[in-house]
Amino acid sequence: MTRPVPWVPSVLYGAVLCGGVYYAAIGPGPGVRTLGFAGLLCALMVLDAREWPVAPGAVFALRAVLLGAVAALDPSGLSRVLFVLLPFLAFFVYGRTVSVVLGAGCVAALAGVFTVRVPHWEVRAAYISDLLMFALGVVLALAMAAVAVREQQARARLEGTLAQVAELSAERERNRLARDLHDSLGHHLTAIGIQLEKAEAFAPLDAAGSAQAVAHARWSANRALDEVRASVRALGPEADPQPAGLGRALTDLVHHLDGGSGRITLEVSGTERRPLLVLYRAAQEGLTNACRHSGATRVRVDVAYEEQGAVLRVADNGGGLGTAGEGFGLTGLRERLRLAGGSVDLRSSPAGTVLTVRVPW
Repeated sequence: MTRPVPWVPSVLYGAVLCGGVYYAAIGPGPGVRTLGFAGLLCALMVLDAREWPVAPGAVFALRAVLLGAVAALDPSGLSRVLFVLLPFLAFFVYGRTVSVVLGAGCVAALAGVFTVRVPHWEVRAAYISDLLMFALGVVLALAMAAVAVREQQARARLEGTLAQVAELSAERERNRLARDLHDSLGHHLTAIGIQLEKAEAFAPLDAAGSAQAVAHARWSANRALDEVRASVRALGPEADPQPAGLGRALTDLVHHLDGGSGRITLEVSGTERRPLLVLYRAAQEGLTNACRHSGATRVRVDVAYEEQGAVLRVADNGGGLGTAGEGFGLTGLRERLRLAGGSVDLRSSPAGTVLTVRVPW
């Protein structure tokens, strides 16, 4: 595990180095032991300044050896505080249990050193205070390590959550773009195909009708290009170009898709409050399915502007969905209506299909 608080050892090394050099300056004076003491502390600083490409256990063992050498060369006794680093750093390498055992061992080792070097230390307040302060330092070091580990784990969970949110956002955007491509390009390509088939069939018999069908196909191609450009310019959830007026947009759509054959009729009732792109997309989906799949000879589109919202109804006399079920277009339409707070009702039978969409204002 990467150590979350790498600055703690360096701060302690620096404090002990300053204290030991000051003690030597006002006491016995600098000597070989002081130089060795300072050099080993500098080596410890270098050891803890970076992550080494070796086993963490090997680095930990080397650190323990250097700390022992520093303590042996320190006449002031200040370096004993550095041993709180052993349980602190062991927490990140070996875990909670080993670090607690090691901390208790360090406290016991200090008590043993006092027993060997200081007769009757257990009745001298200064040494008892030193032992208690060292034990308190070990406890605080273990608590700091536990907090640091929990913070690191929480940060890792947060990063994982953010990555999932980013992936879900990307997936949602991909689905939105797929719906846009299906609803706009899919519809216009269907219309182009229908008009070109009509132009091919009418070419030997009705040159004017054939030319009109080609013109309608050209209109659909231009509309598809305009919608692709609009989608590229702005990819936000409200980026779709709203029809200037739903009734006028639907009239234009039916006119160019029907080509004047009277196969598709449109009725609009009520007063439009504002353009609703979702109804326009629903009309595209219903007309595309009716013209491409149902084999209908009559398609009726009704739009009613009511007090609570708008209702679109697309009905045809085709053969219905049969066993094919709903495709991507209807699934995307349901998602659009869900986001808009509306509803979709689809009823299909061998006598025809009725698509009803409701959108609140």
